[in-house]
Amino acid sequence: MTTLALDTSTARLVVGLVDGVSDAARPAPVVRAARVLDDARRHNELLVPTIAEVLAEAGLNYADIDRVVCGCGPGPFTGLRVGMATAAATADALGVPLRGVCSLDAVARSPRLSGRVALVVSDARRREAYWATYDAAGARTAGPEVCAPADLPLPAGLAVVSAPDTLAEKLPETGDAELVELYPEPAGLVTAPEVEFRPIYLRRPDAVAPTVRVSPALRP
Repeated sequence: MTTLALDTSTARLVVGLVDGVSDAARPAPVVRAARVLDDARRHNELLVPTIAEVLAEAGLNYADIDRVVCGCGPGPFTGLRVGMATAAATADALGVPLRGVCSLDAVARSPRLSGRVALVVSDARRREAYWATYDAAGARTAGPEVCAPADLPLPAGLAVVSAPDTLAEKLPETGDAELVELYPEPAGLVTAPEVEFRPIYLRRPDAVAPTVRVSPALRP
């Protein structure tokens, strides 16, 4: 099975083609081609061309894709919309299954976090952070939620914190926990638990509907 894996929940644009599914009966997933672009403002412009690039590198075309997996956040409205709309349109056009995963769960699948109690954090902007905690087996124990970086919960036995550099100085004191910066990689997206395919926003959007004032002369 060849999976197209996408994530646009962070400042990084992640695109990968992954063979195999990691479970007891099948081999571990193999990443055939991948791109990670650090340009949040150009997700919409770069996503489709980047998919074409990884297909060409792997010697495949769209007809070789067996399913599509996409990170559903948490993340900002615009970023999630770009990735999820592209994933849904691609799966629909190809007639293949579409699978959603929590982007923080995908980060928790990183080998850097294997066997360690972890706190996974991403930048929510507005001086806030998205977060979830994981036990040593990689199972989510709390979250996803959003809060100020200083209010992030620190689970007992915390061994590693994954957080972007933009938040590193705003985190609470984490003791001896290792601080790393990870992102949702293609293999993690493919092996993370499935969630409902809908954006995980966690808070109200920045946009506010305008108030419409009607002149008394036009009222019935």
